[in-house]
Amino acid sequence: MFDKLTAKISDALRLVAGKSTITEKNIEDAVEAIKMALLEADVNLRVVRRFVNSMIEEARGEKVLRSVDPGQQFVKIVHDKLASFLGDTAPGPNGRPAQALQLKGPDTISSILMLGLQGSGKTTSSAKLALRLKKEGRKPLLVACDLVRPAAMEQLAVLGSQIDVPVYREEAAREPGGSHNSVQVYRGALDWARKNLIDTLIIDTTGRLQIDEAMMTELSRLKGAAGPDELLLVADAMTGQSAVDIAKTFDEKIGLTGVVLTKFDSDTRGGAALSLKTITGKPIKFVGTGEKPEDFEPFYPDRVAGRILGMGDVVSLVEKAQAVIDQKEALELQKKMEKENFTLEDWLAQLRSVKKMGSLQSMLEMIPGMQGQISEDDIDKANLKRQEAILSSMTRKERANHLIIGPTRRSRIAKGSGSSVAEVARLLKQFEKMRTMMKKMVKMNKNPSRFTQPGRAVFPNR
Repeated sequence: MFDKLTAKISDALRLVAGKSTITEKNIEDAVEAIKMALLEADVNLRVVRRFVNSMIEEARGEKVLRSVDPGQQFVKIVHDKLASFLGDTAPGPNGRPAQALQLKGPDTISSILMLGLQGSGKTTSSAKLALRLKKEGRKPLLVACDLVRPAAMEQLAVLGSQIDVPVYREEAAREPGGSHNSVQVYRGALDWARKNLIDTLIIDTTGRLQIDEAMMTELSRLKGAAGPDELLLVADAMTGQSAVDIAKTFDEKIGLTGVVLTKFDSDTRGGAALSLKTITGKPIKFVGTGEKPEDFEPFYPDRVAGRILGMGDVVSLVEKAQAVIDQKEALELQKKMEKENFTLEDWLAQLRSVKKMGSLQSMLEMIPGMQGQISEDDIDKANLKRQEAILSSMTRKERANHLIIGPTRRSRIAKGSGSSVAEVARLLKQFEKMRTMMKKMVKMNKNPSRFTQPGRAVFPNR
């Protein structure tokens, strides 16, 4: 994400980063380059002007020009300004950060209206949000109030079954005149929620290919009946300024509390993300980062600013790892490594854990300095799939003790995984190298004094 913007801003920062002294001319050149990068990224012109003016005002001060490391001080200003324009940390109505959902306690029913045009990913985002709230301990109910789009209710029902979240729908929710009565569906859902101890209603509302009066009238009626705690607009990040214009119109007509940006992982420019908060005044609360139900993350302005500047996002990477890796299993794995008992079974488990964390490309982008360095084409995903297939074709006994895998077994494993005997042999050789490296690491951790002495560093094998 933001690949083009990151590359352009990184080039601009090289004009001042690392320099022991900088002048106003250095700053002007860097700011001009950043301005052009933002305009090329489809950031709103008004936003670019405000961003540049506020950055120049602060960067020209004595704090930068006379600081010990003016280059780094300038980079910090750019980072802080980016974070400020992406969002802020001002508390919402419930005292929580503005980016957080402002929901009632679990003993009261909260409601969330999901708004947006057709094709923005509204129904899918509703299910993703339901899964996230479920993991956080809440009891969500998906409510099918999109009574216009064909198969919208069916799609929500399928998504609900995939994430094991109940879905409320009424097949015949139509008024005599042929209009659609979403208020009736909401009231039925509210009654069902009270009887089944539901604490959060996530309401998938009607959408159109474009904004029209009929849609806004229905949404206004539904808003009046539900009195929602959150009104979230779901917008496609890749549409750039169109997403900003849509958000502005929805806010004026219905009122918004926040935005969900879908296809955030595919947004190489970043115009929508950088413009939304300034133009609408509403925070981006969540971003869709993939097709799976789990690919849905809270939006942290400071972390995204770090990614744009190529600083990575280690905190999010750690959180992803914590979400998929069981702490008890991690401790057991550590003990196995210490006892040199790491097996092919453990390797298979680690491969599957990494897959749960999302695409390798998105994880690499969270590592400082890696953004833009490795493309999707550079990652041999086919090889990873092949490794998993080979390991899965082994018996538990073989994965527990790889030394018993002779020529006959290798041939059988190759046939079962659709690979060659040479590929199986290559995997086993790679595993042996990995075990050797682990042994060295364990010995280093057990005896760190072997490599260091008071007052000086000692390098082995020299």
